[in-house]
Order: sequence, then C-alpha cells, then structure tokens
Amino acid sequence: MQVEHLEDENRFVVRMDDEEAELTYLRAGPKVIDIQHTYVPDGARGHGVAEALATAAFRFARERGYRVVPSCPFVRRWLETHPEEAKLVDAPYAKRLEGRPRP
Repeated sequence: MQVEHLEDENRFVVRMDDEEAELTYLRAGPKVIDIQHTYVPDGARGHGVAEALATAAFRFARERGYRVVPSCPFVRRWLETHPEEAKLVDAPYAKRLEGRPRP
C-alpha cells in the first residue's frame, strides 16, 4: 500500500481504484501539525489503510521535528496502541487530555 503525502494540500492519501482514503491536518504552529480527520471508504475499512495513514503522518512529524495535536478520534485511539509515538504529541494538548475520559 502506498501512502502519498500531498504537503501543499496538508493531507496524506492512499488511492484505491476510483476512491481515496485520506488523513488531513492543519499547521497549528511553526513546528506543530493538528491531525484533523481520517477517512477510509467503506470497502477498504479493516485492511490497515487508516493505520498506514497515521503511521505516515507521525513519520513525517518525527522527520521534521514537529509536534502533533491528535484532534482526530481515530488517531487518538491509534495512539493508545502505539505508545512509542506519544512523545510527539504536543505537550499543551497532552496536558489538556490528562484526566479526561477516553473516546
């Protein structure tokens, strides 16, 4: 599965026939990205597409020295099973999450 980073559009995509899955983000600061949304078409769900998109986004952040705000509910759940990536979560955001119930 190939994940493309369309940096000028602030998104990562996986193309499948006539559909595409995507993870979108905003630049929340000079070295911070806010992952907003992950979408996978129904027919591609359960095949690791969303996981591949999240992995690519965190790899991008790590390589650039960026911090991540995981606004996307899928990415917040993904982080629970990828605790090694938690060090990239933006500290002010992580502090706001302390003590809150998980989605």
